Amino acid sequence: MLRTPRPGSQLDDVLTCNTLLELADERSYARGEAYFADGCVLSLTENLNVVTGRVQGTENYQVKLWVEDGELASSCSCPWAAEGNFCKHCVAVGLAWIEQDSETDGGETKTGKTPAKPRITSDDVRAMLKSEGKGCLVEMIMNQAAVDNALAERLVMKAARRGQGGPDIATYHRVLTSAFRTGGFVDWRGASDYAQRIHQAIAGVEELLREGYAAQVIELVELGLRQCERALGEVDDSDGEVGGIRDRLQELHLAACREAKPEPEALAQKLFDWEMKSQWDVFHGAARTYARVLGRKGLAMYRKLAEPIWAKVPALKPDDKRDSFEHKRFAVTCIMEVLAELSGDIEEQVAVRSRDLSCAYGFLEIAEIYRRNGQNDKALEWAEKGVKAFPERTDSRLREFLADEYHRRGRHDAAMALVWNEFGDHPGLESYQLLKRHADRAGQWPSWREDALTAFRERIRAAKDGRHRHEYGSWDRADHSDLVRIFLWEKNVEAAWQEGQAGGCSGELWMELAAKREKEHPADAVAVYQRQVEHIINGKSNASYEAAVRLLHKVHKLMAPMDRTAEFHDFVADVRARHKPKRNLMKLLDRAKWP
Repeated sequence: MLRTPRPGSQLDDVLTCNTLLELADERSYARGEAYFADGCVLSLTENLNVVTGRVQGTENYQVKLWVEDGELASSCSCPWAAEGNFCKHCVAVGLAWIEQDSETDGGETKTGKTPAKPRITSDDVRAMLKSEGKGCLVEMIMNQAAVDNALAERLVMKAARRGQGGPDIATYHRVLTSAFRTGGFVDWRGASDYAQRIHQAIAGVEELLREGYAAQVIELVELGLRQCERALGEVDDSDGEVGGIRDRLQELHLAACREAKPEPEALAQKLFDWEMKSQWDVFHGAARTYARVLGRKGLAMYRKLAEPIWAKVPALKPDDKRDSFEHKRFAVTCIMEVLAELSGDIEEQVAVRSRDLSCAYGFLEIAEIYRRNGQNDKALEWAEKGVKAFPERTDSRLREFLADEYHRRGRHDAAMALVWNEFGDHPGLESYQLLKRHADRAGQWPSWREDALTAFRERIRAAKDGRHRHEYGSWDRADHSDLVRIFLWEKNVEAAWQEGQAGGCSGELWMELAAKREKEHPADAVAVYQRQVEHIINGKSNASYEAAVRLLHKVHKLMAPMDRTAEFHDFVADVRARHKPKRNLMKLLDRAKWP
């Protein structure tokens, strides 16, 4: 465990045994102490006042400790820490850092133990390594590689690059295959380490490209992509890290093809086959991405391969219930769309998209093609066809497109009728804003605004009476959240407040209302914040407890100038009494030093 010498930092004051005891519950502290004593802290570094450690438990966990706003902050890759708790792994790393931290005047560490020997820094180690002979360093590295698979693979790839007669591609095959091997399902906790291992192997392949072995890189990347497709089905890729590997490999493949310039028709065949079969969008849109590499011959081959399949794809009409996203149909449609765009032929682009008119958006796509190319009358015609074909549940983007076309022709009443239908189908702030934009163009906002507010109030009444529900079965909100949101957007805070008082609104909106009334009406803000403290605490996590205490600080600051400090203390006492079993909340309240 190495540290680089540094001047005093905030960590010295904040990262103490007392702090660890305050942040962790008794069980986590005891188990963290045992982890530390058993040597489970495998690595410990400090850089820029951030302590990083690796702890061996049921698996290896990554821990970080740092100071934020004068308090010790932490993160750990274990599930318990993910829920906002200060876990045993954080305790173990904290104790390890304290153990090796600066000595007191009596020669003891902060844990009260006397160090067995003076601390060795990274500078000492660097000086020692420089003094050793090459043979000694080689043995040290090889010994470490024997227990560090990632280091071993890096060394193997370096050696493979320098083989006699060129790089040993078989070795690269083996390293890539090994890196992608999952050994069973990889959950989200292990996905990051798994992805990092693969990135390391890919870095070695990128070195090959820089050294001029583009053709070999193409072969290796295609191997990697096959392995990646398999891995995507065996990894919880919630953070998109394996998907990122797929993207990195595709970028490397394109770069290698630009260097190697493979035979264009053979490349087109390969890309086409992959695009048609891949369930993970590998080489999706390749005709566009590789257009310069493929050239005229390669693109002609792409079209030759696609057109016989495309000819068998049936047209879908507005009333057609067949699946337009069936994989083969979807893949060849995307290919034909790209080829049509590359051709520059407007009518070919329209013909491709006309093959699927099973949803309103298909009509919009065609209308947009015509408008982009200055054919506004045809754009209007297709937009009107779409609205007529889908009189109910029309795509909102199609309605807005057609409304824009009507406005441009001075047909404001027709435009407003469309936008009003959209507002009726999806009442809310966004549709209200859309209504205003279009009513302003027609110079009719005051009357449309009144109609919209009346419609909101009618929906609220209907919801309260149980008379109105959405098409999918969910009931409209019976509170005044929509009206509050609208008046806040219009910067009419008083009207928004009155709506909230009259009919209630969401907790998020109450908080926004209170924040806007703090200055002029602090008592109103205090009442809202006090109600919200309870809701926040009920989140039952360390993060929610911290948020509740921050809100209490705000309440205290507002109540003090009103001579209501005693009332505030009574409120805090009541919070303590009702939530006494929540130990971490109690610790935060203790730290605030309120009675």
